[in-house]
Amino acid sequence: MQIGVYGSGYLGTVISACLADFGTPVSCCHPDRARMVEIAQGNIPFFEKNLKEIIRRNVRVGRLAYSTDIESFARKTQVIFLAEDSPDNLFDVAMRVARIAPKPPILAVVTPVAVGTAAKLEKSLKDAGLHGTIVSQPMFFTDGCAVEDFNWPDRLILGSSSNEAVHILKQIFHPLVMRGVPVIVTNQATAELVREAATAFVATKISFINEVAALCERVGADAVNLALALGLDKKIAPRCLQPGAGMGGVFAESDMDSLAQLALANGVPLRVLSAARDVNHSLAERLVDKIASALNSVENKEVGILGLAFKPNTNSVAGSSAVRLAETLVAKGARVRAYDPVATPEAKMRLNGSVRYCESAYAAAEGVDALVVGTGWPEFRALDFERIKRLLKKPIIVDTKNLLDSTRLRAMGFEYVGVGRG
Repeated sequence: MQIGVYGSGYLGTVISACLADFGTPVSCCHPDRARMVEIAQGNIPFFEKNLKEIIRRNVRVGRLAYSTDIESFARKTQVIFLAEDSPDNLFDVAMRVARIAPKPPILAVVTPVAVGTAAKLEKSLKDAGLHGTIVSQPMFFTDGCAVEDFNWPDRLILGSSSNEAVHILKQIFHPLVMRGVPVIVTNQATAELVREAATAFVATKISFINEVAALCERVGADAVNLALALGLDKKIAPRCLQPGAGMGGVFAESDMDSLAQLALANGVPLRVLSAARDVNHSLAERLVDKIASALNSVENKEVGILGLAFKPNTNSVAGSSAVRLAETLVAKGARVRAYDPVATPEAKMRLNGSVRYCESAYAAAEGVDALVVGTGWPEFRALDFERIKRLLKKPIIVDTKNLLDSTRLRAMGFEYVGVGRG
């Protein structure tokens, strides 16, 4: 079976490569010829662990092809994953594919969409005299772990009333089904709502532990050990229960915005979600207060930030707490220098020259009043902290990710400030 994936952004690139790695022929289509040529050579426009190697391997053996010819693409693919990062062109692409396809296609909507989109898409096809089966199939990728998330998902969600479409998609994802990945078959609206509700729940969980972390600091408790104890409760689980600098990610804000708008339109007040979002947005100010407390003030102070990506193993700064922190520090009169292993080009577009960028962690530490861990890159654990101490104007480290060994650093003479830790 020839599978089609429409989209050359984050979702389309990951999905087409990983499907091809199942051993299935995959055609990825998008009208941007220059971009398709680059991706076919493994030159993807973002950093994602192991993805470049998967693309090159599958292109080399002929399982993965890239095309700008949507007519040929629509004619030879029975199942097409609509996987652009934005839903702006979703209806136009679906209508065009349905017109060209020799028989009614199965269109799996992976693009993040508002609840009700699949039903509207089906109606648009019907009104135009076209045929096709729409399946809502949200996928849950975390930047830096997208390949792993694709191959070992917590569940597969298929929103469709078509038994044939569900059967075919189960065949495509047979390697995952055989591993015991649960398959939840539901209606389209439920499938669409799963993504937004999951994002909101994670935001609530992260915001809760960060509020409790603030309480820990007041009463002398340790939020890291508290989170570990809570996470061992089967009703809670440890994932996304670590205190830190908040929740980010390329789709997180849009998912929560969409859910909030849906609730507002239907007269349902989601007070818990509203509170979680408020907490998440306030964390940058709280972290600046920590730095200001350690330095007496951040005005006219030099601050070094290690890491700008929203999480390790990605170059994405969408929703990055480290970038928000840099912006807040600059707004309060600090001079900021920063280092990130891969995300500096993306951060430059966001921060507009307000930050000095460094070639190494040591350069970011040189002569600053305080050093801040903004992203939990594992390599920061292995830094030569004796050297870091000599480079710093003051031996102050603010660890927004609780990444470093606080006991060791304090024994070395650092003033170590974590999140929720005494």
